[in-house]
Amino acid sequence: MSTAPKLDGWPLVTSFDEFVGLADYSLMDSLNVDPDGTEDGDDHRARQVFSGHFVPVAPTPLPEPEYVSHSRVFFHELGLSDELAHDARFIRLFSGDLSAATAPMRQVGWATGYALSIYGTEYTHQCPFGTGNGYGDGRAISVFEGIVNQQRWEMQLKGGGATPYCRGADGRAVLRSSVREFLAQEYMHALGVPTSRSLTLYVSRSESVARPWYAENCQTADPDIMVDNPVAIATRVAPSFLRVGQLELFARRARTTAHPKALQELHMIVAHLIAREYHGDIDQRLAFAEQLVELARLFRRRLTSLVANWLRVGYCQGNFNSDNCAAGGFTLDYGPFGFCEMFDPRFQPWTGGGTHFSFFNQPVAAEANYHMFWTAVRPLLAEDPEALKAFDRVRQGFADAMQNELQNMWMTKLGLRHYDQGLTTQLLQLLERSEVDYTIFFRELSHVPEHTSALQKSFYQAPTPQLGDEWQAWLDSWRAAVGKEGDVTEISAKMKRINPKYAWREWLIVPAYERAMEGDYNLVRELQEVLNDPYDEQSQEREEKYYRLRPREFFNAGGVSHYSCSS
Repeated sequence: MSTAPKLDGWPLVTSFDEFVGLADYSLMDSLNVDPDGTEDGDDHRARQVFSGHFVPVAPTPLPEPEYVSHSRVFFHELGLSDELAHDARFIRLFSGDLSAATAPMRQVGWATGYALSIYGTEYTHQCPFGTGNGYGDGRAISVFEGIVNQQRWEMQLKGGGATPYCRGADGRAVLRSSVREFLAQEYMHALGVPTSRSLTLYVSRSESVARPWYAENCQTADPDIMVDNPVAIATRVAPSFLRVGQLELFARRARTTAHPKALQELHMIVAHLIAREYHGDIDQRLAFAEQLVELARLFRRRLTSLVANWLRVGYCQGNFNSDNCAAGGFTLDYGPFGFCEMFDPRFQPWTGGGTHFSFFNQPVAAEANYHMFWTAVRPLLAEDPEALKAFDRVRQGFADAMQNELQNMWMTKLGLRHYDQGLTTQLLQLLERSEVDYTIFFRELSHVPEHTSALQKSFYQAPTPQLGDEWQAWLDSWRAAVGKEGDVTEISAKMKRINPKYAWREWLIVPAYERAMEGDYNLVRELQEVLNDPYDEQSQEREEKYYRLRPREFFNAGGVSHYSCSS
């Protein structure tokens, strides 16, 4: 009888050999390799990739890797022992040294190409070749795919070195951006927002790269200095990393007959998407055309729900192009992201993003990305007019589906059983006219106070007497509506499960990665603990430190309130 430790009835993975034994490569085994690729993955210079679904690439290992942190929560979900994160071969593997891998793992990873569309407009001119054949995973290299704790996962190194899609860059990620992505993914999961996940974070003790960044107290839009940063690799995990932009790439090739197998490769990637991301929701015994209609419905549902959740928690993607839109309907690519502190519908942390990717414009950006998904998949239905009509009807219903999700979100955020447009519109107008912290306001509102004085903790400055009267009138109306819904104590408890107490505050993240650059990772780990329980009451010490308004010196501060790069 086995005496191995177990998690939920399944054996806990405690050794490196057990872990690599879980490898199972559906993408590399079922899709087409780039015919110009190399078997050993020595393919690190920018070049055009004309066909195939992936390019074999060997990561560039971090020299002298050092452990920063791992996600204990996610390790537990995967059934992995925490000790694995400190295992010498595990560290080698997830710091880019695939020579540590043994069969059935492979000693080569893979990178994928995709197309770029911004708000439904196809782009190619940012590609160094002017063709669009240079877009893809420039510094993200997948190194593992397998069945872990009964679910298929893909593990990808962010900052694993150059690939053919690197467009001349070095393929590295710095510790600053790696800490942000590592923390943010697990925070979003704790918030209940679908997202890629964080596995491990390792840093090099000897390699650094120069990146433009902001000097202390800098208030310019663009960075004003060059900073040497330690290079790091964060491993992100998802059921797949298939993007809308990938589907677009193959649709563009099919449209132009770029090569004889172009339409076939489009069919293959869409079928692979269904198998990887929708296998439990789409009956694969259905005719393929029927599967595509179901795919359109399910992706629409996931995407609209996702964006409504982003607005619920104050998240702004910053650069929601089609290549940053996961076809599985979860949050992907934590580059120039941010969380809205003082409420502003036009909040945008990335100086290059413009208002079109701002906080409250995300539903519109989502529809543009969905449109590119619809455009990409549609050619596969050309020979089935009835299925094509059904497919088109799903596309036509996107705006209504998005509106419904948003209304449901505001309804639950306000503790109501039915959406009240008047109350919601009045509140958003008051929030915009006032200087109010988005997270703190809704958390304090969750106590269902009788007077606006109980909400003052969320105000950066007291409202004028007239505005104060309007706030009280709104609060009275809202309380009256809530009073009709049922027990106020129960409603308050439900609201606290929707409105987090602890928010991502960039000015509190900055010290964590600055200390990490000096070799002190304690604050990174403390933030993990705080952000892992965003809805819970925590210690008084943590409340005083993390549940407070942004100090004035961090408004309009480069690298805190805004940034022009995220590498």
